[in-house]
Amino acid sequence: MMKTGIVGFAFWAAALIAATAPDGKRWWSYVETLAADEMRGRGTGTPEHLKAAQFVASEFRKAGLQPTGTDGFKQPVKFRVWKIVEPECSLELLRDGKRSRLTLGDDAYFSRSEPAGFVEAPLVFVGYGLTVPEMNYDDFAGLDVRGKIAVMISGGPSNIPGPLKSHYQNTRERGHFLKKAGVVGTVTIQNPRTSDIPWSRSALSRFQERMGLVDPALADSSGLKISLVANPAKADEWLEGSGHTINELLALVDAGKELPRFNLVPSLRATAKVQKRNVESQNVVAVWPGSDPALKNEYVVLSAHLDHLGAGEPINGDRIYNGALDNAAGVGTLIDVAWRLREDKVETKRSLLFVAVTGEEKGLLGSRFFAARPTVAAKSLVANLNVDMFLPLYPLRRVTVYGLDESDLGDTVRQLANALKLEVQSDPAPHRNAFIRSDQYSFIRSGIPSLKIDFGFEKGSPEAQKHAEWLKSRYHAPSDDLSQPVDVQAAGQYNQLIVMLAEAVANASARPQWKADSFFRRFAR
Repeated sequence: MMKTGIVGFAFWAAALIAATAPDGKRWWSYVETLAADEMRGRGTGTPEHLKAAQFVASEFRKAGLQPTGTDGFKQPVKFRVWKIVEPECSLELLRDGKRSRLTLGDDAYFSRSEPAGFVEAPLVFVGYGLTVPEMNYDDFAGLDVRGKIAVMISGGPSNIPGPLKSHYQNTRERGHFLKKAGVVGTVTIQNPRTSDIPWSRSALSRFQERMGLVDPALADSSGLKISLVANPAKADEWLEGSGHTINELLALVDAGKELPRFNLVPSLRATAKVQKRNVESQNVVAVWPGSDPALKNEYVVLSAHLDHLGAGEPINGDRIYNGALDNAAGVGTLIDVAWRLREDKVETKRSLLFVAVTGEEKGLLGSRFFAARPTVAAKSLVANLNVDMFLPLYPLRRVTVYGLDESDLGDTVRQLANALKLEVQSDPAPHRNAFIRSDQYSFIRSGIPSLKIDFGFEKGSPEAQKHAEWLKSRYHAPSDDLSQPVDVQAAGQYNQLIVMLAEAVANASARPQWKADSFFRRFAR
């Protein structure tokens, strides 16, 4: 189907879209199945996640894709699991021989890393807790933090480029510098101005199971004994006696300025009890084989995460976190794209590899496993197009492209969007670190040029308001369910754009390349 040149293909494809007028109803039927209450939120390692994986594999087979896992369509992934036993845990601030007990869920909660049974250590405020060698920026420079707990606020100065700032805030990357500095724990004060969800809801995550990969080569190794998230409304208790307040520090964050670094008066004493077990979950992997003898063994990866949060603490009486738009929608796109390839009898020179990954909500674990242990030759992966929470809440007039200026994939998107009369923008809210918070980052770290495409909006527009309201009220909440308003036709148009992009990349004469000035080019193989 590919016409000569991307531009010619784009205008031809735009005419095709106008003629076929995708309505998105089939896509929505997949979302309805995956986000039904019976799937109980598709928690990683649950029977319902397995049921969802089996449904996706069945739909891939019906659409003509071939199994490319290690067990048919499935690639099993083993996880170690721990859950905080909160009644047997405690947090205390020690000051001048006096103990001030903190309330879990109100003052702070245990974050993703597995805690030690007991920790007692001094506290040091380390600003953003950020080290960026390329900018000669190091929040730990000149500080004695060995054997201490680092207290920080997420973010970084505005003079550090967004991709650098995001990369070095990644848990795995930051862990290298924490370990080198000898830090034994972290306390991250949530920034209420940039956090996607309010404290009252984010604190509910403390009841979820935490996970890590069993594979020791892929496990995090920061050596932290404790990792906490602190409520900004209660942060002045940590700062008392330091001469600084949380409002003062947040004002500096808002202004994009460097933060002061200083010792805190209290020490922290923490006692933790965890329950441990192991589980297995599934990536689902399938291929649309390429037709070119020389290129069919190269793969363009289309990915979306299948897991969500499962069943958890109730909000307004509802304890099923259905994950309709996060991310049954993205997996529905993969299935819909597969059917469009079949119905349009598409032939691509390169193969298209469809990967529905598990464990995204546990720290991009399923995609980390696949990128490190792909079911095809690692060097044959040429690009990743990731679909995650694209939010079809209004008509499709603009797209936000994460990674737009990092590789020539962005140039291809611009040409296709131009033909479709769609505006294109890069990340409008880099402080959210979205480029490192979804599965494309696992592929990027393996050197593979990658993109994530979402519905875009103009700053200050009604669409921007809808987007912000969705994050506030539905993101990681049971209300991300099938009853919410969704522009189904716009989702169908989005899916067709993904088809066009996949086809264009798969048929291009050269595999995608990182831009010469891209920070992420360093990971190229």
